[in-house]
Amino acid sequence: MTAANHTQPISYTDYYNNFTMDALLEEIFGTHVEDRLNAYTACCGRHVRDGRRDHTALVHEDNAGKITRMSFGELDDASNTIAQLLKSYGVQAGDRVATMLPRTPELLVIVLATWRLGAIYQPLFTAFGYDSIKYRMDKAATKVVFTDNDNRSKFEDLAKRTKMVLVERATDEQTWNDDNYYEKFAEMASESEPIAAAELDTDAPFLQMFTSGTVGKSKGVSVPLSALPAFYLYMRYAIDLREDDHYWNMADPGWAYGLYYAITGPLLMGVTTYFNEAGFDATNTRDFMLRHKITNLASSPTAYRMMKSSGVFETSSDSANELSLRCANSAGETLNTEVVSWIESHLGCKVCDQYGQTETGMTCCEHHALDHDCPVGSMGMALPGHTLVVLDDDMQVLPDGDQGQLAVVVSQSPAFYFPGYSWNEKQAFFEDYYLTGDVVERHSDGTYWFSGRDDDIITTAGYRVGPTDVENTVMEHDAVAESAAVGVPDEIRGHNIKSFVVLKDGITGSDEIAQQIKDLVRERLSTHAYPREIEFVNALPKTPSGKIQRFLLRSLSAE
Repeated sequence: MTAANHTQPISYTDYYNNFTMDALLEEIFGTHVEDRLNAYTACCGRHVRDGRRDHTALVHEDNAGKITRMSFGELDDASNTIAQLLKSYGVQAGDRVATMLPRTPELLVIVLATWRLGAIYQPLFTAFGYDSIKYRMDKAATKVVFTDNDNRSKFEDLAKRTKMVLVERATDEQTWNDDNYYEKFAEMASESEPIAAAELDTDAPFLQMFTSGTVGKSKGVSVPLSALPAFYLYMRYAIDLREDDHYWNMADPGWAYGLYYAITGPLLMGVTTYFNEAGFDATNTRDFMLRHKITNLASSPTAYRMMKSSGVFETSSDSANELSLRCANSAGETLNTEVVSWIESHLGCKVCDQYGQTETGMTCCEHHALDHDCPVGSMGMALPGHTLVVLDDDMQVLPDGDQGQLAVVVSQSPAFYFPGYSWNEKQAFFEDYYLTGDVVERHSDGTYWFSGRDDDIITTAGYRVGPTDVENTVMEHDAVAESAAVGVPDEIRGHNIKSFVVLKDGITGSDEIAQQIKDLVRERLSTHAYPREIEFVNALPKTPSGKIQRFLLRSLSAE
């Protein structure tokens, strides 16, 4: 089955209340429910079998502007070739195969080849240094790594116990004598016999992720095949992906949002996904959307804020009409009201904010394809197949309007798939609850509102203040590009609120601007929630996936 071209939203209440896993599996796989037992089959093989061999699966643009298109049939053939290579290395079901590559067609081929054998794909983000790479490879016992010349030197002694494959020839200055070469093998094995997809159990992992590790060491997250229906739910009902969409998820597939929803999700639905190999630049982003007539966009609040502050989208008097966007989606952090309004005005479409984690995928969303009211600033409503509650410190369910920790009720969430952290690491379960560690508030209309990570909540003069509220209000000042709020120790109040502020290009921080920001937050938010300290900075510390590392800001403030 493939994505349908739905034009009328479905009632959220009706779909949520009548949700069953059997109906969902039939919606995705029809009479071939066994297709869910291998991720390659689910995301490529079945589309070829069902007569969609020539349908475009990938449109890729490299740094020089060269465009490559690959059909599902071409991905099928190429993944078979690389599966032969992996098989020659002794890779079997359950082994982990990694890449450290930019967004290229080869990356997508390697992912599918890994899945074909029943092996587990492990992403390595291209910005990782040696220690991050070693930690992840040691934990996962990674068997094979595909990389390029730009990243090969990062592996040093790691290559002595892991098979390395270069996707390009070594240069004269870089000779990796023990490595194999992707291109050479692809030429030799182009007419190899098809490798049948390994059928696994639904609890068998197909992705080996690690949490972003903002505090302490990253934890291993093995994503099982039972996640595929949840990925579909998000793509179909929150993203509203349609068969004729030109869909671009800007997230790097070295991280969960990009790997789950720029690769797995669209291919599962049989829809074309777009890769832009170039790093983020507002001009390049706008030109890419125009060139490829992007209709459905997924990105992060950081990227949308950078688009807004660049001024690039204001250069045309009719920018929104020049673009082809039907809808936009955001994940990673909360979207503030000002950015939502800017997207609607300058990108010309509705944007939906959506919440999730590496462990769970997306679980709370504003749904483009489901009809429900969702006030601006909300995380949205529970993804169908998930039951969410808000808990106090004693693990008791709180009433609407009270802040507490967001949790998933496992026994009442048939689409929830997280089995627990790998390698006996400390778990995030309490009885029947999966604990997200995020502080939220539920309103009577069923919407959830993000306050911050539990560690990020600021207690000042007896009040609990979520940094997100402060940050969003600071962002309303015309001079501000980005902001982050943390608590700093104070003898009287326990903590004061401090805002770190990045100003727009060409604006210099001053006492006057600092006072204006304080007055704005005091007026718009409350007298106890305004930042008593303002520090202007050139940039905010972030994880590679774009999340603000407030713990680093707290450390800087304590020095």
